[in-house]
Amino acid sequence: MVLAGRSRPVSSTPPASLTPSRSGARLTRRHFIGATALQAAAAAGLTSISAPASAADRSAASGDSFPAVVVGSGYGASVAALRLGEAGVNTLVLEMGRLWDEAAADGRIFCDMINPDRRSMWFKDRTEAPLDSLLWLDIVNRDIERYPGVLDRVHFGEMSVYVGRGVGGGSLVNGGMAVTPARGHFEKVLPGVDSGEMYGTYFPRARAMLGVNSIDTDYFGDSDYYRFARLARDQAHNAGLSTVYVPNVYDFGYMEREERGDAAKSALAGEVIYGNNHGKRSLDKSYLAAALGTGKVTLRTMRQVERIEQGADGGYTLTVKEIDENGSVVARTEVSCTHLFLGAGSLGTTELLLRARDTGALPGLSPDLGTGWGPNGNIMAGRANHPWNPTGSKQSSIPVLAIDDWNHPAHPVFAEIAPLPAGIETGISLYLAITDNPERGSFSLDPATGELRLDWRREQNAPAVTAAKSLLDRVNRANRTEYRYDLFGDDRAFADDFCYHPLGGCPLGVATDGYGRLRGHRNLYAVDSSLIPGSIGVNPFVTITALAERNVARVLAEDVVPGLRGA
Repeated sequence: MVLAGRSRPVSSTPPASLTPSRSGARLTRRHFIGATALQAAAAAGLTSISAPASAADRSAASGDSFPAVVVGSGYGASVAALRLGEAGVNTLVLEMGRLWDEAAADGRIFCDMINPDRRSMWFKDRTEAPLDSLLWLDIVNRDIERYPGVLDRVHFGEMSVYVGRGVGGGSLVNGGMAVTPARGHFEKVLPGVDSGEMYGTYFPRARAMLGVNSIDTDYFGDSDYYRFARLARDQAHNAGLSTVYVPNVYDFGYMEREERGDAAKSALAGEVIYGNNHGKRSLDKSYLAAALGTGKVTLRTMRQVERIEQGADGGYTLTVKEIDENGSVVARTEVSCTHLFLGAGSLGTTELLLRARDTGALPGLSPDLGTGWGPNGNIMAGRANHPWNPTGSKQSSIPVLAIDDWNHPAHPVFAEIAPLPAGIETGISLYLAITDNPERGSFSLDPATGELRLDWRREQNAPAVTAAKSLLDRVNRANRTEYRYDLFGDDRAFADDFCYHPLGGCPLGVATDGYGRLRGHRNLYAVDSSLIPGSIGVNPFVTITALAERNVARVLAEDVVPGLRGA
């Protein structure tokens, strides 16, 4: 039972048996081997990375033909890479972004949010942070040099989508909130998936591998860096609302050392959407490091797959574009494989498959491809606090609390209490609301330009705005506060034209079978957020990871390993 006005740990906190260390991480010899390979590659400026392998392995993976290719290096792709490597399958991972493991001239790998530079954005002339203004002044975003930065904002007609660019994908740029969805909602969204198996096996496995941990509540209660969250919590409680502590992949033990001055600051230095230099267990430090540590996985960066086609033998050939730091194409090559795993995200996987279907390269793909897209009900809003209720000039960039009103009969909302680490007192309480918006969009290719097009109208976010407003209206009434109208470049209180959590485009059990196999073509799989139709009710990466663990386990057992034995 949940009591209004109390903070409780959210149910996704992993049990003690899965968190042998404070970080929740199970570091293995493979992690260290893989991490060493990544560091060595970064130091040498390499774009093809692998750990030491036996002569037999090198021979089996020679040239540009592999038993398996994984496109992308985000959550689902990283699961596929690790489990393929563990099964002894020589695997190539192709990532369009760069490896973020080498310090720039300032001694840092990533830049912070207050002083962004070219490392921040993917080939843009100006940063595009979610908050466009403060007091209606254009002081948030900065002009920058074009560069393959870590964060991209992809613009469609009435919606833009944030995605991570680099080895580790979205894990490099998200807030790390590692939340497992309410079981009832999961069963509603993915009715064909055995929830008992997911909650008993695959969610725990994903949390353990990701290194999920929870903040010490005494530290949270004392830290100057979480005054903003405690204030928003108390104001929610004044309105009769419940709050929950939310686990994270940021190492909270490290954060405590940051505050004591015993470790270099990252979360406490305004780092998150453009990457964290310390403390965060992104995929390059967990799944991908372990994958490279198998000695069976090769990673190539700055490679974008342009075309997929299937040969007469049933194998796949990929046309791959290699770019440099200026965005110039330096080479085009072909890579072939027997098993192809697509983990380029809701946008990338869907675009590749639509192009292959519509050009006739993979004509058997489902007509339902491109459907089921949604922004996970994302809505952002800010409230203005009274002068006697400061939020603090010091703010951790890692969120740890949310208002949990998911059981509301008409307007379910899971609202993250978000930081605004501006280095000054802003008096703003900021929220990223996740709502149960039933509206869905669809992808297609523009027949004139061949570019990906999203059919999504701004008005489709009206149910999400209504839900977020219903919750925050109650907070405002209880605390006699108002909305901020100066944060999104105009006079809106609610930002409804961008999302952090793109989902769908290749819905599980519709465009695929129940395990991500693409209909119409053998040995072709989607393993990422494109499988989840539009909404999961919380930050989605734990669900993406766990679903990939489930699907890849079945595919390995039924498709890949038997094929290797019969070769």
